[in-house]
Amino acid sequence: MKRIPALLLAFMMILTCFLIPSEARADNENEEQETQAALEVSAPSAILMEASTGTVIFEKDADTARPPASVTKVMTMLLIFDALEEGSIRPEDEVTVSEYAASMGGSQVFLEPGETQTVDTMLKCISVASANDACVAMAEYICGNEEEFVARMNERARELGMENTNFVNCNGLDAEGHVTSARDIALMSRELITKYPQIQDYSMIWMENITHETNKGTSEFGLTNTNKLVRQYEYATGLKTGSTGDAKFCVSATAEKGGIELIAVVMAAENSKDRFADAVKLLNYGFGRCQLYSDDSTDGISPISVENGIEDTVDAGREDTFSYLDTSGININDIERRIQVDSPIPAPVRKGDVLGYVAYYLDGEEIGKSEIIALNDMEKAGFLDYLADTARSLLL
Repeated sequence: MKRIPALLLAFMMILTCFLIPSEARADNENEEQETQAALEVSAPSAILMEASTGTVIFEKDADTARPPASVTKVMTMLLIFDALEEGSIRPEDEVTVSEYAASMGGSQVFLEPGETQTVDTMLKCISVASANDACVAMAEYICGNEEEFVARMNERARELGMENTNFVNCNGLDAEGHVTSARDIALMSRELITKYPQIQDYSMIWMENITHETNKGTSEFGLTNTNKLVRQYEYATGLKTGSTGDAKFCVSATAEKGGIELIAVVMAAENSKDRFADAVKLLNYGFGRCQLYSDDSTDGISPISVENGIEDTVDAGREDTFSYLDTSGININDIERRIQVDSPIPAPVRKGDVLGYVAYYLDGEEIGKSEIIALNDMEKAGFLDYLADTARSLLL
């Protein structure tokens, strides 16, 4: 009689083992379906990327090459900021407009041949009003002609790993072979906003006047931002819109909330309203899912022993900030930090040499690490160094 309850219990346990995973699978499938429904963007190509880590949170046909329209100007502005950083141009430099630059159609600020504007003003014209004429004027100012500037754009694209990009011009006017992809736009947008955060000083301008001074006299021209998210989305930080007949409606929308910076790229939307709606949907989804662990602390990093050096230790520090993006809802406070250094380090040591790592673990699994580097040079001790050291020891 006692065997029946035991058999019944065994049967129930076996049944439970089958039922619970099935229910779990069903729950997971439902969650995935809900996620897809929440992110059912209307545009054929889109991507959502976290800026500090480059993590892709969502993508839809992100590698198909398409005309990008004026989102091209993200690369144009990147090269302008590169030139500013190198010191080859300055914000106050006066740029003279050529006849060719002034002849550009589409979005423009109606620059006239012979007119001059500062680099700073040209950047405003490009980022705010998407001025094609200002793009060409800056391309000529930096490289002498647009063709050389475009070659540099393509070179920079290759450096960033933009595998589905070919630029033909610097402003995004429709041209055969002028294409990029949603992923590639995210890559160049990330480079621009992380390397040159001052782009926000331009991309967040809503309205501003510039002054034309030509042979016809002086006149004011009003710039109005083509990116409506600057006014309509509270977390917006930029970046660039674009629309042409071939490209339809595109945007690279950047936003920041609670220390998390996101890039939402939408390509080939049917209209401007859909373009911005898709971008907001992506950004809201990202902010709802993302939490960022960041650490640049030097706690636990002390001078490291050096073998056969002129000194016993070398100062050490961090190479960079470690960032880890989570979208699963873990408790990021559970991340464990461990210092990993094999010492002593053999001399000589050069400033910047990697001496070890700060490693990060979650549930016993390594999730990443950042380098510990030497902060100064340390030469190898020679005979005279050993002799002097011995003499000091005897005196003591």
